[in-house]
Amino acid sequence: MFPIEQYHRANDVADACRFLFENPGSKLIAGGTDILVRLREGKTGFGSLVDIHNLDELTCITLSPQGDLQVGSGVTFTRLIQYLQKDGLLPALVEGASSIGGPQVRNMATLGGNICNGAPSADSAAPLLVFDCQVTLQGHSGTRQVLVEEFYAGPGKIHIEPDEMVTCFTIPANSLQNTGSHFYKYAMRKAMDIATIGCAVACKLEDNRIKQLKLAYTVAAPVPKRCRVLEEQVQGQPISKKLISEISSMALEELSPRNSWRASKAFREHIIRTLADRVVTEAIVRAGGKLEK
Repeated sequence: MFPIEQYHRANDVADACRFLFENPGSKLIAGGTDILVRLREGKTGFGSLVDIHNLDELTCITLSPQGDLQVGSGVTFTRLIQYLQKDGLLPALVEGASSIGGPQVRNMATLGGNICNGAPSADSAAPLLVFDCQVTLQGHSGTRQVLVEEFYAGPGKIHIEPDEMVTCFTIPANSLQNTGSHFYKYAMRKAMDIATIGCAVACKLEDNRIKQLKLAYTVAAPVPKRCRVLEEQVQGQPISKKLISEISSMALEELSPRNSWRASKAFREHIIRTLADRVVTEAIVRAGGKLEK
């Protein structure tokens, strides 16, 4: 028996926010793929739960009149993958979502849960970063938006108030158009494993030059991180194998991989360089680029 002292099934987002406001310390539960594991392990702090599973407000995927993609925080990864694949959208996000757990987990786990966990290894994080995704939060006093990149506060930590919840993820129309993207997760096993390093790239080309390149990593810093200095330095550069080799070396300058029982710092640095080469190359090809020697 789990030590749950209080359980509230929210009627809608406003009701969930009200309960959070009136009952400090309460936790949200949607897919339950993280919280139920913690409860089973005997972790404390989950005695009061607010159930937001399958709330209509959180399970929509829509395109706004401006062409922005809006994904509810309660959308499962299985549904997200199916939607994006249907229209050939955001390959890097499809690849990131597809690398999460197994089919049973993806059937229950939600995009909001994966990001709100705060883990620097979240497989959806790097793709969302390179697509300039914004998080919409709603609380007792109103709503606000913040970039996913700025939402992370540290390992296992996010910038969220006690009465707030994430309701939506918005990917701007510009990220959906004329963009080549790719995500690759390196882990010790090919499935059902936490990333050793994850890498995502989104790029736009013009006359076989880099018009815009966005590169992000997971597990290479305390939080998922964009290589913004590198991105500025390669803008306007002609596509070549030499450029990709330089990108592989430059990426490390903005990252801070660590030693852990999963992998040494030196090994992570090797994987960071290797993935930069691999993922940037594939994103360029998907954007229609031709590699010059």
